[in-house]
Amino acid sequence: MNQLNHPYHLVNMSPWPLASALAALTITSGLVKWFHTFDVNMFLIGLMSAILVSFQWWRDITREGTLQGYHSLMVNYGLRWGMILFIISEVFFFLSFFWAFFHSSLSPNIEVGAVWPPMGIQGFNPFQVPLLNTAILLASGVTITWAHHGLMENNFDQCRQGLLLTIILGVYFTFLQGLEYVEAPFSIADSVYGSTFFVATGFHGLHVLIGTSFLFICFIRHLRCHFSASHHFGFEAAAWYWHFVDVVWLFLYISIYWWGE
Repeated sequence: MNQLNHPYHLVNMSPWPLASALAALTITSGLVKWFHTFDVNMFLIGLMSAILVSFQWWRDITREGTLQGYHSLMVNYGLRWGMILFIISEVFFFLSFFWAFFHSSLSPNIEVGAVWPPMGIQGFNPFQVPLLNTAILLASGVTITWAHHGLMENNFDQCRQGLLLTIILGVYFTFLQGLEYVEAPFSIADSVYGSTFFVATGFHGLHVLIGTSFLFICFIRHLRCHFSASHHFGFEAAAWYWHFVDVVWLFLYISIYWWGE
C-alpha cells in the first residue's frame, strides 16, 4: 500500500479525456453531416459514445471519492473552485447570447423593418407556456434546496423525495419546451430574431438536460448511500449547476419572452 505524504489526489492515467474528445468530434462532425446529407447515423454514434464515456468517467470519479477516499478536504476545496470557475465560464457563454439579442433588439436594422420583433414575426405569449416553465424551474429550485437541507440534516428520505421531484420538474420543463418548439410560428431561419431566440433558449434547454442527468446520477448515488452530511460535493455541485440554470432562465424569460415580445 502506497503511503501519501500530501493531501492531494494525483489522478492515475485515464483513457476517458481522449475518448470524450473523440466522441465530441464525432458528434460535431455528425451534426455537419446530418445538416448537409440528412444522415443522422454519425451523430447518433457520437452521442452514444459520449454517453458511454461519461458513464465510465463518472464511475471512476465516484470510486475515487466514495470508495477509495481520495477526495480529502484539500481535494474538495480544489473541486469547489473548479466548479465555481466552470459556472463563471458558463455565465460568459450565455452573456454572448444576451449581447447578440440586445444588440439586435435595441437598434433593429432596416433589413428587419427597424422594429422588434421584425415585421411578419409573431412571438410567443409570455404569460402562457413560458410563464408555466418559469414556475416549474422556480419550483425545482425550491425542491433541490429542500433536498440539500435534508441531506445536511441526515434526513435521507427528504433528500430522496426532493431530488426525485426536481428531476421530474426538469423532465417536464424539457417536454414543454420541446412542445413550444414544435408549435413555434417562426423558425431559426427567420431573421436575427429566430436565430437569437432558438440559439439562446436551445442552449438553455441543453443545459437543463445536462443538469437533469447530473441530478439523476446524484439520485442513484444517494440511493446507494454515497453521500453523507459532511461529504457530498457531487450533490452540491449538481445543486449549484441547477440554480445557475434557474437564474439564466429568469433572464431569458424577462428579456426574450416578455420584454422582447
